Amino acid sequence: MDDAVQKPAPEVELPATVSENLETISALHARHREQSSGAQTAIEKLSLFFGRPAYLVGIVAFAVLWIGANVFADELGWQVFDEPPFFWLQGIITFNAFLTTTTVLIRQNRMARLADQHTHLDLQVNLLTEKKTSKVISLLEELRRDMPQVVNKADPEAEALHQPADPAAVLGAIENQDSDESRTA
Repeated sequence: MDDAVQKPAPEVELPATVSENLETISALHARHREQSSGAQTAIEKLSLFFGRPAYLVGIVAFAVLWIGANVFADELGWQVFDEPPFFWLQGIITFNAFLTTTTVLIRQNRMARLADQHTHLDLQVNLLTEKKTSKVISLLEELRRDMPQVVNKADPEAEALHQPADPAAVLGAIENQDSDESRTA
């Protein structure tokens, strides 16, 4: 069997929470697609077309054929339509580069906005998770202290972890570290 051919993954029953998360992500992507204008969608499809290896091969083949047709035109009995240094070919390739660059930049700008939204969502979820984890640690420590059969001993790490982190203080520490590193560099 060919290694390049992949078999479809067997159907696996996923836990409800995983299915809910997948549905949420799918809805987020659908909402982003719905918010895209027709022009944005067309530009992104064009950008994806420009990004394919076949497109590069096509452009190179076009240029080689163009040059060959003009260099060997006399021998083939054709009229030369673009003499060296191939002014028209340069114009076509320059226009193509302009279109490619512009469509890629437009798509990258949209993708950057989506990435920013996803990063913000990740941050919010991580902050919420950190608060929940701190609460669970606090509850476990309280339970440990209240159970008579468990030896009550000090755990400095648990004490430190049950306090939720202050995001503003963490951000300030990161900024201070970054400024210290930039001064030493």
